[in-house]
Amino acid sequence: MTLLQAIGITLPIVQAPMAGVSTPELAAVVSNAGAMGSIGVGATDASGARAMIEGVRARTKRPFNVNLFVHAPALSDAARETAWLGALAPVFNGFGVEPPAALRSIYKSLVENDDMLAMLIDLAPPVVSFHFGLPSANAIAALKSAGCVLLATATNLAEAHAVKDAGIDAVVAQGWEAGGHRGMFDLDAPDNCLGTMALTRLLVLRSGLPVIAAGGIMDGHGIRAALDLGAVAVQLGTAFIACPESSADQAYRDALTGPGAEHTVMTQAISGRPARCLRNRFTEWGEQAGLAAPGYPIAYDAGKALNAAAKAAGESGFGAQWAGQGAPLARAMPAAELVATLVEECRAQAR
Repeated sequence: MTLLQAIGITLPIVQAPMAGVSTPELAAVVSNAGAMGSIGVGATDASGARAMIEGVRARTKRPFNVNLFVHAPALSDAARETAWLGALAPVFNGFGVEPPAALRSIYKSLVENDDMLAMLIDLAPPVVSFHFGLPSANAIAALKSAGCVLLATATNLAEAHAVKDAGIDAVVAQGWEAGGHRGMFDLDAPDNCLGTMALTRLLVLRSGLPVIAAGGIMDGHGIRAALDLGAVAVQLGTAFIACPESSADQAYRDALTGPGAEHTVMTQAISGRPARCLRNRFTEWGEQAGLAAPGYPIAYDAGKALNAAAKAAGESGFGAQWAGQGAPLARAMPAAELVATLVEECRAQAR
């Protein structure tokens, strides 16, 4: 039985979780179209995640994916956080507000969130995926015993081997082109910045796992290329941002068609971890500041506060407008129509 057969999806397309953008409605529409929808619950608590999972199940009987963050818990560094807030103070002041007095870790990693794990075991979503690392062996065993198919992101072969050794069912090969947070396990390790196609082929040949290609894939041509390299499916995130079912605000949607889409940047300024974003005023500030950001997600506390202050003043250039290098190829259409279009484009390349 293939991975897709085990999951129960008929199309080799996975909508990326995109915490803060993916919604139960979007995930359900994608799943109902024969692909696999996803929701990201890493930025909420167990109660919020339960509501999102139940929201998907109320809209579809098809399989879907629930994504968790598995980062090392943040360690506070008072000196770094004070310096960061001091550097941001003039930007906050420009919008007529003061920066936060202190920063906090705004959400928990799965490795320290027993309530989240218990909720996942209780609801047993069809697919559970991990980003930034892997949970404990006990957590993996419990989720598999509950009947969940497990996926995990890898950005290199060593991470993929760790995924296999942990007993995960498939690996998501996240190329350097991908939008949103880089899934690397160790922020102190060198990043070889492998592109999606090179990484996909490498993991197909040497990981020993089914591979889902992710990063920069926006249409059926890209899907066909990844499948020809041996991937069993592809994961698309940026392609779904412009769908009406996503929760992206109008400024985010407009930015996808603006000059920032052609100049995506990898930045740590917004959240404290490397993440690919549409070039905007926040990413430009980060480039100029030249400071080491506080740890993830502590830095995100400042980023979210700054974005709120900016939006209240009518400025949309400080948002976390995550997007991959394929952003200029984004198409605004309903999610079901996009899935159908992707499938037709892919099939046309096979003829």
